[in-house]
Amino acid sequence: MTKIVRKSLSGSRLSAERKRRLEKLSRLPDGEIDTSDFPELTEKFWQNAVRNPFYRPVKQQLTLRLDADIIAWLRRKGRGYQTQANALLRNAMLGDLNPNRQKRRERPHSENKRRDRIAQSRRIS
Repeated sequence: MTKIVRKSLSGSRLSAERKRRLEKLSRLPDGEIDTSDFPELTEKFWQNAVRNPFYRPVKQQLTLRLDADIIAWLRRKGRGYQTQANALLRNAMLGDLNPNRQKRRERPHSENKRRDRIAQSRRIS
């Protein structure tokens, strides 16, 4: 059995000296804070940044009315159709928030490849 241990720093007490130092630091303007011990983050740094792989957004249950053909299309793809719908909506949201963002092309599933080959052979014949 796994034991989960949680520790909160809110219970730890600050000494009077540490509180004074933090108060003094909080009153300083940003320009006067010594940041020479770490480099400035440039735009190039943020271009290569990736989302934390352990990030999981909070899910919220709701009722959503969708057209029957959309639901059928999602369910045809098999298990995980709600996750797929969420991913489609997330990509649309991110594209709306950042129009310069390149859309990620998803690799087609093997059944999609098969369907494409069948459709193409029917067009040829």
